Amino acid sequence: MRFYARLAFIVLIGFVGIILGSMSSKTIMAVAQEKYSELQTFSKVLNLVQQYYVEEVQVSKLIQGAIKGMLNELDPHTSFMSADTFKEFKNETSGEFAGLGVEISVQDEILTVISPIEDTPAFKAGVQAGDKIVSIDGKSTKGLNLVEAAQLIKGKIGTIVKLNIFRKGFEKPKEFPVKRSIIKIKSVKYTDLEDGYAYVKLTSFIEKSADDFGKAVSNHAKKYKGTKGLIIDLRNNPGGLLTQAVGIADLFLSEGVIVSTIGRNKKEKEVISAKKDGTFPDFPIIVLQNEASASASEILAGALRDNKRAVIMGQRSFGKGSVQSVIELGNGSGLKLTVARYYTPSGVSIQASGIVPDITLENVNNEAYEKAIIKTNSRRESDIEGHLEGDLEKKMKEAKDFNPSDVFWTKNELPSEGKTSKRNELLRKDFQLLQAYNYLKAWRVFKNR
Repeated sequence: MRFYARLAFIVLIGFVGIILGSMSSKTIMAVAQEKYSELQTFSKVLNLVQQYYVEEVQVSKLIQGAIKGMLNELDPHTSFMSADTFKEFKNETSGEFAGLGVEISVQDEILTVISPIEDTPAFKAGVQAGDKIVSIDGKSTKGLNLVEAAQLIKGKIGTIVKLNIFRKGFEKPKEFPVKRSIIKIKSVKYTDLEDGYAYVKLTSFIEKSADDFGKAVSNHAKKYKGTKGLIIDLRNNPGGLLTQAVGIADLFLSEGVIVSTIGRNKKEKEVISAKKDGTFPDFPIIVLQNEASASASEILAGALRDNKRAVIMGQRSFGKGSVQSVIELGNGSGLKLTVARYYTPSGVSIQASGIVPDITLENVNNEAYEKAIIKTNSRRESDIEGHLEGDLEKKMKEAKDFNPSDVFWTKNELPSEGKTSKRNELLRKDFQLLQAYNYLKAWRVFKNR
């Protein structure tokens, strides 16, 4: 984190140098005079409060409040963090921290859930992307910035925090009690979809996500002596470390732009490009995303799509395309400052518009979907008593865990060992994933004809 803090500081100094370099000396003088005139007014108000306010006040508290108020005039992702809060912030990117496991933002002055992280207390309690948090433990969230809201949510491990939530379809807000816990994020979850196809769920981008992802895909390729196709699931992924998203994109790209950033000076452009070393062989990739896929997720999806390396399925993503530099201040506190916007390789800004999928998939209630699967009662030749067995039927009967009513086996598929394992469980319960899997297989079929 110190490296990134130094890097952020250098980037900011670069921006300031560019801005000042383009100004005349008279302009600089005018800007300086205006700034110091306002600071003089601030100093007078501070002195008056110190001398005449009805009760004694802490100067540090007043100044921190003034800083927060100043930053509140900017975007929701710019914030000041006290020393304690900044320490917690640095811990969150390591993959283990205390809290609820929910990414929040301020939208239209309302505290809003971007996404609950999978397998965390918030996720298990039923908190959903898009939920509006009206109050936390009875305290209204109106007017709170992200740092203040996070401080209310965090607390002693094992204690309960009560989130009062309003959601589309609710007549009034409902209370969601969530137990504070140590959050251990497993950001990479691999599932073998059989026959050379792989599924990798990315819950967030934390330290070593790119390494873990690369190992999962490499091990799969070794098992099958190559990969027929890959599904990368970014649904409900709120983002995280940019370096990890770039690292994963680089695994599939031997050249070309991954992402670019443009700050205040539109002529200055920072470009991150792919490296040739360590690129996986070419195979079909589908990226699954939804409205809660944000930030680093959108960068990965945009990089793969714009470089014609993947097809995106799902829904339009969240649209968080701004760059924050994290700067450690001298007293242990920190500043998270928006300094630029992200752009996909094709030059499209992610901010507020998100990534539009190539193929739209509607959200489906997975419980209702599982119940809606119809097992047909139609009779076939193989159902007639005494029928002549075919070669395929003999092989299927010899296979372990054979289940002739499995709706996911086609007449051309043979069950391999463990066929009724995690693969079928996932496909039965997740309509969007099943559609992505079918598309991936169809892609290969048509390509080979």
